[in-house]
Formats: sequence, C-alpha cells, structure tokens
Amino acid sequence: MNPLDTDVTLSAEQRLVFMEVIEESLRLTQRTHLFNWLQRGVQYLIGHEVMLFGVRTSDSEIYDYEYFTSSRYFGESQFNQVIKKDEGVVRKALNVWHKNGMPIFVTNQMKPGDFNNYTVIGADAEELLASELKNFVVHGFGDSRTRISTIVAFGRLSSPVSVHTAYLLELIMPHLHCALIKVTSNRGGAAMVMNSTQLSKKITKREFEILQWLHMGKTNWEISSILDISPLTVKNHVQNILRKLDVENRGQAAVKAAKLGLVTISN
Repeated sequence: MNPLDTDVTLSAEQRLVFMEVIEESLRLTQRTHLFNWLQRGVQYLIGHEVMLFGVRTSDSEIYDYEYFTSSRYFGESQFNQVIKKDEGVVRKALNVWHKNGMPIFVTNQMKPGDFNNYTVIGADAEELLASELKNFVVHGFGDSRTRISTIVAFGRLSSPVSVHTAYLLELIMPHLHCALIKVTSNRGGAAMVMNSTQLSKKITKREFEILQWLHMGKTNWEISSILDISPLTVKNHVQNILRKLDVENRGQAAVKAAKLGLVTISN
C-alpha cells in the first residue's frame, strides 16, 4: 500500500472485525483477556508481534510500562532498552507523539516527515535492529490534563507504513485506552509483566514446537506423528516443559504459555 495514499475506507470485513473488537473490549477485565483480544481482531486489523503499553496517572509524570509478545526475539533486555528514558527508541517516539498527538511510525524504509494523519521518524539502523521491534508505531490517549493517560507501541508490524494503518490505530485507540485502564486497575502489588524472556532461554527449539502442539490440544501420540519422533521422546519433552513452566499438568502449561506469549494463539 502506498504510504502517501489518502484512502482510509475500511472494507466490509474490516468494519465487521472492528465492531467485534469494540464489543469484545467491553468484556476485558484481565491481562489474559487483553492478550487474547490483541491476538484476534486487533491482530487482524494491525498485524504485530509485540505490543508495549504504558499507563500514567495525573499525579505522576512516569508511565508504568508492560509488554506482550508472541516473538521469541523480543524479551526483557530489549524491553528495558526501548523504554529507557531519553534514549530508548520507544521513548523518543513517545516524545514526538506528545508534541503532535498523531500516530508515530518509526522506520528506516521511508523518509521522515508528516503524512496526512501520521508522522514518520527515523532511527539509527543499528539501534532499530537491536530493539527487535523492526518497524513500529506509537500512539496514545490523554494528556497532562487527563486523569489517566495511556501509550501503546505495536512492533514488528506485518504491513508497511501507511495512512490506513494509522487510521485503524486512531479508531482502536479509545477502546484500547479503556481496556488498558480496566485490566491494570487492580494491580494489587507488583504488576505481572507478560514476557517470555527467561523461559525462552531455557526452553529448547523442540520444546517450543511441542508446546505449540500441546496448546492446540494434541496428544503425545499425535505430536509424535506430526514431528516424526517417538511418543516416549514427546513425553520426556512434555515433562521438561512442565518443570520449566513450573506447572503440574498440560492444561496449566497451555494457559501459562498463552499468557507469556510462548505460543501462537489461533483464531
């Protein structure tokens, strides 16, 4: 899609999905609900692998950041780097957003500038590569006068920068803002960050494969047939997965894997 295109008309299917996104947003109360919501309709409208978000109250100048990821390439190290004050690529984009309030795309694939209802800013190629966000977009809701403000960043976008993506993000943002407030309102202590960094370092490539099939409800025998390995080998891998996830059974492993973004959620 041409990034300079001014056509922001939604297709009939996009309109239907958008209405479903709005309706489902009313039922979000937990982070697991939010993660699954992002993986369904929101994913269809704005394809992404990483979503960072920050929530700030009027009595603070600091956003409380968290993230969801379905990519094993983005973890705690990258997260801490991109939100680093005055230096992280997401924080830099956030500073620009505070000035103009429009969706901010960070990419090295086109020249920086203002394009209709969004802005493109560049980033050092090495810094962007190290962030593991690839092309990403930042947008928010609220300002210094708002009781609660939120900021989001969708990274590892599946589509090129375009006015269409910016328009979709502007449509979704008010509902995402309300959803973020609801799911973060009952923190009750330290916030639970949905990340897979530490576990992804422990889980092997084969265990990731088996975990995905396990999450889809496959038996050991079915997994052994799919991967062409013995059922006993699958059983041993499953036991290792349960131990590494610190859970007691396959069902708990599937739920925890989804929470941490270790598996791809099917629609």
